[in-house]
Amino acid sequence: MQNPFRNNNDNNDDDNNGMGPGGLPIPPNYATMVHPESGDMRIAKVGFSYTALIFGWWVPVFRSDWYNLLCMLGLSVGISMGIASFYHIDIAQTFEFTNTIMCVVWGFLYNLMYFRHLANRGFKPADAHSKDILSRSRYLK
Repeated sequence: MQNPFRNNNDNNDDDNNGMGPGGLPIPPNYATMVHPESGDMRIAKVGFSYTALIFGWWVPVFRSDWYNLLCMLGLSVGISMGIASFYHIDIAQTFEFTNTIMCVVWGFLYNLMYFRHLANRGFKPADAHSKDILSRSRYLK
């Protein structure tokens, strides 16, 4: 299969040649992490998360990232409760407003939170490209 994200190299110097699971190509701004013991593999984008901007806290639900889901919801609910109690307004309207603002914040932070949580759970970069892009973006400590 032709890889639309890289130049076609006929030599096989690159071990994985930018290919993901099943031989599918991975865009250059994506990183792959794998758990050494279980072999579980996670692929995600490095940088701004447009999915978190649009879908908010649904993104960790789709990725089964329960830790970051609780962090996102807890922070949104806490800020909403603080604003609602300070200004004496309806909590539902405040949560809706806060959630809209927080979606922009999650757009900038979610992928960072996701990769750092994976690293804390024992996941390692699957290849040199993933390690390089995560290190350059300061996603790994």
